[in-house]
Amino acid sequence: MSYFEAAILGIIQGLTEYLPVSSSGHLVLAQELLGTSPQGISFEVLVHLGSLLAVIIYFRLRLFRMAKSLFVRDETTARLELGYLIVGTIPAAVIGLSFEGFFERVFSEPIATSALLMVTGVILLSTKLVKKESNSVSWLSALLIGIAQAFAILPGISRSGSTISAGIWARVDPAKAAEFSFLLSIPAIGGAVILKSGELFSGQNIPVGPYLAAFIMSFVFSLAAIHWLLGFIKKGRFELFAYYCFAAGALGLYLFSK
Repeated sequence: MSYFEAAILGIIQGLTEYLPVSSSGHLVLAQELLGTSPQGISFEVLVHLGSLLAVIIYFRLRLFRMAKSLFVRDETTARLELGYLIVGTIPAAVIGLSFEGFFERVFSEPIATSALLMVTGVILLSTKLVKKESNSVSWLSALLIGIAQAFAILPGISRSGSTISAGIWARVDPAKAAEFSFLLSIPAIGGAVILKSGELFSGQNIPVGPYLAAFIMSFVFSLAAIHWLLGFIKKGRFELFAYYCFAAGALGLYLFSK
């Protein structure tokens, strides 16, 4: 893998992990278009670590309050938010572990990924039908958002897009739904990294320089994506990403069905 290819894949991971356009779907399609073979567990873990580090840094103060709430009785709001994250994490953990083999097979199918990108577009566009409200996350909405995250394990179904959309449908304020979605990515990405860490570097000749470039690009562009998406949502332009998903999915179907 060259530095250029690694940097491109790192940028794609960083931007698409938090923008509602499916990072897994874009990585599958990008590797097909670049003609690079799948880079294996080590590369996947490193670029996801970049995204994980970005969201931890962005929400470091809220995460600190959540950790503090375990020891300080007065931090009830932060402790409640921590409970919501636990509830929201359970569906993806159960489904991901139960159907791991199925999801791995889907990741090798660029045509299926392209079609699922268009499904993401439908999900995003559906939020235009909902009257936007200013409610906070509740136990029920946390569970619904968690179920949406479970389905987003499929490549092409955006994790952030489906979880934010589920929050909006559950009458959660769009900006609060987005923030909860970003926080919910921490156990999701962290858990996946831990599960795959046993295979890290095993039997692989690692090109350290390109992999480091991919990690840095993933981190920088993940930070930018979080900031940009919150701005888009506050301006009421979230569903605009639907049209991009339709275009990217249609392009993928055209290219890979030949």
